[in-house]
Amino acid sequence: MFETLLDDERIARETGAGYWTGRLITDFLDDYAQRTPDKIAFVDAHREITFAQLRVEVDRLAAGFLEHGIRSGDVVAFQLPNCIEWIVIHYALTRIGAISTPLIPIYREREVGFMVGLAKAAMIIVPKGFRGYDYPAMIERLRPQWGHDPQVVVVGEQSWDDLAGAGQPDADALTQHRPDADEVTLLIFTSGTTGEPKGVMHTHNTMCAANAPLPQRLGITSDSVIHMASTLAHLTGFLYGARLNVQNGATCVLQDVWDSSRFVELVEQYGITYTSAATPFLHDLLTAPNLAEHDTSSLVRFCCMGAPIPRVMVRQAKDELPQLSVLGGWGQTEEGLVTLGIPGDPEDKIIETDGYPWPGMEIRAVDPATGEPLPPNAEGALQVRGPFLFVGYAERLGLTRQQMRPADDGKGDWFDTGDLAYVDEDGYLRISGRTKDVIIRGGENIPVVYVENVLYEHPDLDLVALVAIPDDRLQERACACVVMRDGAEEITLTGMQEFLAAKGVAKQYWPEKLIVLDDFPKTPSGKIQKFQLRATAADDE
Repeated sequence: MFETLLDDERIARETGAGYWTGRLITDFLDDYAQRTPDKIAFVDAHREITFAQLRVEVDRLAAGFLEHGIRSGDVVAFQLPNCIEWIVIHYALTRIGAISTPLIPIYREREVGFMVGLAKAAMIIVPKGFRGYDYPAMIERLRPQWGHDPQVVVVGEQSWDDLAGAGQPDADALTQHRPDADEVTLLIFTSGTTGEPKGVMHTHNTMCAANAPLPQRLGITSDSVIHMASTLAHLTGFLYGARLNVQNGATCVLQDVWDSSRFVELVEQYGITYTSAATPFLHDLLTAPNLAEHDTSSLVRFCCMGAPIPRVMVRQAKDELPQLSVLGGWGQTEEGLVTLGIPGDPEDKIIETDGYPWPGMEIRAVDPATGEPLPPNAEGALQVRGPFLFVGYAERLGLTRQQMRPADDGKGDWFDTGDLAYVDEDGYLRISGRTKDVIIRGGENIPVVYVENVLYEHPDLDLVALVAIPDDRLQERACACVVMRDGAEEITLTGMQEFLAAKGVAKQYWPEKLIVLDDFPKTPSGKIQKFQLRATAADDE
């Protein structure tokens, strides 16, 4: 079992305020499997499943996990595309108190090796293949580096059939394994800014609480049809693709590979009402070649996460899809969604802010030097607290404590997000910068120090620095600025990307531009001046 920072004081505070209810996501599944058994719960690229059928598959797989020795507190890692099997795995693990560790499908040896090793996963579940990649072969290459030997299950092969059909579910036996709602249910990795990813731990209570305010804010009911194309292994996908519909008895349509034309078809086919994704997905929707050919009138909410929404895009959405409310939101893996726009907000609030806090979540900007709260519209270090806040980084509680700021008002400590922001006079948040060294590409973090450390392993590179360059669709892309070692042949962009591939770095982290310099601009103390490198990279576009 992982050690966390959760204590009795926080449990009493959040429970007393009504944010933590003690319910599990499987309790919601059981409710709707009984109330609306024949209603479609999930749709993926291959099949549909009703709430009643989902419960049957979940209970059967939960029994299979028990037959294979998985117990409460054990970690099971799974690296699957968006599919119904992903859902069944997570809910089955919840049923028996085991911990879900979802891995993004595009992760490769370097990320998967570290994450599975830190989590000490008792089992890892992968597809036979996805988008041409051989996942079982990757796992076999990684086995020697782990200090433990996890069971390996491959969806599409006999090992999956053995697991999914190994046990006969016994309701009483499964009830005996029901976890406490304050136990860890999710260990999900976020991009590292200090050279390694961090394993963020959430409990059943923090995750159920994070979805509770959405119906009132966004008008979600059991009649809603939710869509998710972002990976379920990202917290956005996890909350609003794997769980939001079940907490509300609604249907969720999953896409395993994003394609805007296919999304337009799905909106018409299933009457999709809500989707949540990074801002580039909205751009793709508005420029979909078949948009005018299909009825998309059911789509009334598009929540953009992770990047500002350009004014021209908001206005284009009003022209192309007048019934659609485009809303911006902000959050991190550590605290889920913290702010989101309110339907009906004026255009300036949609474009110039990152939304309004959820019930129970508090935000403030403080002076980075003194920690004192700042007045409205003053830029400072962003801190948050509330019922969605995580309970610690796995095996890194010291790091967790470094980011907590004590408070003596009885409302809990503040978490230092690493972002610069201001809060306006109406309480709306605006992210203005980052104290952490990270690039956000299409709503996904590129961990700068992590990639730089890998590139420093290249024998021909003397200095390395990753900086952001602007992009019309993705908002930011990564540019690698390098200085060659004396006598080394100048590296090419292709050569650099091939090196990263050989090191097992996920393609999403690869720099998309390369600048070779004679030297880096530095401060008198020798610190690299990245602001000058960013200017150089922008001028070179």
